[in-house]
Amino acid sequence: MALTPVSEALARVLALCPTMASERVPLAEAAGRVLAEPVAATRNQPPFRASAMDGYAIRAADLQPHARLTLIGESPAGGLFEGVVGAGEAVRIFTGGAVPEGADRVVIQENVSREGDTVILNDAPGDGLNLRPVGADFKVGDTLSAPRRLAAADIALLAAMNIPEVPVSKKPVVAVIPTGDELVMPGENPGPTQIITSNNFALKAQLEAQGAEVRLLPIARDNRPALRAAFELAKGADMVVTLGGASVGDYDLIGPMADELGIALDFYKIAMRPGKPLIAGHISGVPMFGLPGNPVSSMVCAHVFLRPAVDKMLGLDAGALPELVFELAEDVPENGPRAHYMRARVEGGVCTPAKRQDSALISVMAQSNALLIREPFAKPAKAGDKVRCILY
Repeated sequence: MALTPVSEALARVLALCPTMASERVPLAEAAGRVLAEPVAATRNQPPFRASAMDGYAIRAADLQPHARLTLIGESPAGGLFEGVVGAGEAVRIFTGGAVPEGADRVVIQENVSREGDTVILNDAPGDGLNLRPVGADFKVGDTLSAPRRLAAADIALLAAMNIPEVPVSKKPVVAVIPTGDELVMPGENPGPTQIITSNNFALKAQLEAQGAEVRLLPIARDNRPALRAAFELAKGADMVVTLGGASVGDYDLIGPMADELGIALDFYKIAMRPGKPLIAGHISGVPMFGLPGNPVSSMVCAHVFLRPAVDKMLGLDAGALPELVFELAEDVPENGPRAHYMRARVEGGVCTPAKRQDSALISVMAQSNALLIREPFAKPAKAGDKVRCILY
């Protein structure tokens, strides 16, 4: 069976994933969510002519060096001076305060002096308006575009637009099924040939950071009844991911049980290391992916395929994760027939590949912060060459 190239596998993974419906959430709960549709401002910002500085609101005709003006009131932020500024008059005003009628500029307080209720402009009062016109920031009907992942500045903008509830994409619910007799949960006492399951917790962290809601299901043991029961528990999820059980060993059951479980396979095995035994398909109309059991293989596949898949389901413009170019710190040998996603550390614009690339070494993955991409049959690379990396 020919191995599916990484780019084709990603395209097919994304094609398997539908876009989620939308829901409305309170603004205070919208940070990090994906805006599902454009939102229009319901008011102007500022809604009145506002002072940009602390100072004095005056008429332009009175902006003369050493002019003496009569103070007739003040306009604090949130307050209102209801009179009209006439010739030879000034109103004390503060940043954000409404500029009163009759005034058409603000002289900053550093450019004046006071003698009781007399305001005296200095010899260089400046010629700046120092005010913000109505709608200088945004106007009624101006929109925040979608889709977009809502950052703090977006939340501030929506609040200022007077939007109390926000239309966002529903979080895809991802059911994660670890498989294998060798696994026990953290805190349990493993037998002499057992290990602690870690892939499921890593996947939960990766996908929830991307915007999904992850349900960790119990470990499915290496027998058909256990696997059937696990998939039964996964019903209702928007995506199902299995960990392990997707290789060719005597106890790897997902492939052989595909028909029984209702799995329609799209592809199996990719031209990539680590991560070759990747399964992709549908189960009862829901996208289903089988990740390798080796911890690093699982995490790399999650970065390369499942993070973009979550983006697609959230309605974002999904594709391969961004690649950045760095200088290689040391020589690397030629590559074989599969794309190699090498664990590496990027610091100061320099990429240093890890000495050990075994797909079982979680500590190496934790000490790294990047995947150095080596294309199939890539020639040897020398220190100082430019290389492509995915940061994580």
